[in-house]
Amino acid sequence: MTRIAAVRGALPPNRHSQAEITDAFARVCLPEDASRRLLDRLHVSARVEHRHLALPLDQYAKLDGFGMANDVFIGSAVELGAEAVGGALEAAGFAPQDVDMILFTSVTGIAAPSVDARLVGRLGLRPDVKRIPVFGLGCVAGAAGIARLHDYLRGWPDHVAVLLSVELCSLTLQRGDASPANLVAGALFGDGATAVVACGDGRRPETAGPSVLATRSHLYPDSEDVMGWDVRDTGFQVVLDASVPDVVRTYLADDVHGFLAEHGLTARDVTAWVCHPGGPKVLEAVAETLRLPDGALDLTWRSLAEAGNMSSSSVLHVLRDTLALRPPPPGTPGLLMAMGPGFCSELVLLRW
Repeated sequence: MTRIAAVRGALPPNRHSQAEITDAFARVCLPEDASRRLLDRLHVSARVEHRHLALPLDQYAKLDGFGMANDVFIGSAVELGAEAVGGALEAAGFAPQDVDMILFTSVTGIAAPSVDARLVGRLGLRPDVKRIPVFGLGCVAGAAGIARLHDYLRGWPDHVAVLLSVELCSLTLQRGDASPANLVAGALFGDGATAVVACGDGRRPETAGPSVLATRSHLYPDSEDVMGWDVRDTGFQVVLDASVPDVVRTYLADDVHGFLAEHGLTARDVTAWVCHPGGPKVLEAVAETLRLPDGALDLTWRSLAEAGNMSSSSVLHVLRDTLALRPPPPGTPGLLMAMGPGFCSELVLLRW
């Protein structure tokens, strides 16, 4: 089995209330003298109270194209990544030289050399560390990243592996774009990073986190256009269809119940639901289709309110909060899950 040794988050220093962000993004997204009615309604209904942003609010209107935004992404991703990985390794009791593999994921910027490569010398990782930079998984990548660490550590049980997610969603906001998808993204998505340190059976971390028992990936049919990016001269233009909650209602229950049944479990056995905060309508669909008890997604709702949807980093922040604030009884099962472009889901069965 794979043991999760530590989870650490890192947030940019620019923290603002949703009302402040609404005013600033209205000036960036809306034409002059345009009505704010839809934007204001979307920002209120997102149920986000605060977010952390890569830049001070007054700097977003000054981003002149994809290149400038991506330069900011690289610099900020390296800073946040170093903070998250360094903190996670320290908490797990491992030195940087102990790391055998690092998987880096983001869908909000690109870099070559990749962000993980830029962290090797800075953090003191070994020059022979295996690196796996991943782009394109979007919100599902936090759960998928843990699953891929598990795959790796089953083959290399004496190794230590790190997952780093950095998502700077605010840098993808499209100037002068009053489309509903851009306004929803501007209302919902925030910036942040998370690092997960895991090890195989042959290593013993100083901390006792949950074990990964099994994983499942599932791509849903005819759903490629539900979520993703259209790549424009101005950068990443969000694709976000209103049918996402309906897709969740159609497919998620069969996925979850079938996956649990393979391991002799039912939803009633699960003591912690570590769910990606995709947004209010998505969370309501998850709770409804899985018939979750009241309070099962409280930590997910809390994360959404405090930091917004940080794409792949969010479910890892919820995992961190579960470990720190509401650890389940030892030996009980938990389920970590996220959904993203494809459209797809990723399920990770945990044992606390």
